[in-house]
Amino acid sequence: MGGSDGRSRARGAQALLALVALVACHAHAGDAAAGDTAAAADATATSWVFADTPAWQDEFDYEGMPDPARWSHDVGGDGWYNNELQYYTDRPANAFVSDGLLTIVAHRQRAGKRRFSSARLVTRGKGDFLYGRIEIRARLPVARGSWPALWMLPSDDRYGHWPRSGEIDIMEHVGFDPGVVHQTVHTQAYNHRIGTQRAAQKRMETLNTHFHRYRVDWTPDHIHGFIDDEPVFAFANEGTGVDAWPFDQRFHLLMNLAVGGDWGGAKGVDESAFPIWMEVDYVRVYPLENAPDPDARP
Repeated sequence: MGGSDGRSRARGAQALLALVALVACHAHAGDAAAGDTAAAADATATSWVFADTPAWQDEFDYEGMPDPARWSHDVGGDGWYNNELQYYTDRPANAFVSDGLLTIVAHRQRAGKRRFSSARLVTRGKGDFLYGRIEIRARLPVARGSWPALWMLPSDDRYGHWPRSGEIDIMEHVGFDPGVVHQTVHTQAYNHRIGTQRAAQKRMETLNTHFHRYRVDWTPDHIHGFIDDEPVFAFANEGTGVDAWPFDQRFHLLMNLAVGGDWGGAKGVDESAFPIWMEVDYVRVYPLENAPDPDARP
């Protein structure tokens, strides 16, 4: 667990070429999204180079609470903008590290004014990134009502509150649709509230029995999503401004296990399945070696 992959630039280049044939498929709520083959084609125009060694990582090779130098807890039970049912705590019962894994556990257990407890870990202020290759190896729950997510939000909200400053979803899975993994971006122009979000899915049968690698490659030109190194998602910088592309600012990581909510709870919650958990083997962020100077931005 948590060992080095020794990822090479050659493998990244092969995966990038494979993206030329990609067509992004369905939207977040199930509506069809336009194909994004142009994003993959644009990706070949510039030779972006990712470092071979992570600049930020957590291998979870320790015991106890998540490393406070890397992670903070978001705490509360206000529904988190999606009418979710859990209360996020900073308790060891909801997030702990042991045997080389981070485990986030959702319990059917009263916390605050909620009937479920869980955890939401964030790197805000401790791991904030502009461009890079972000990879997370994880095993997911598939219970109806579960909503695990590995994702990114802007650290500075340079262009205003959501969705103006963007969101990058590295992985989302809703338990009522077992085996379908979503990769998505949200912006002012493209978001699920107006049915224009850009998303793609991959069907997988071993989410809760095997670990899988969820990854995004983020450059000034594009955001590409991969699962187990297979190209899944492509989103291009159209050059039309920040409403479509707010991704020229720092973002931080989030890992959480929600219960219910507008999407996760669309077909109810199987309370008999609890406790449920998501396990994370590692989180690695590889910088973009030839990234433009952020101080030179207009």
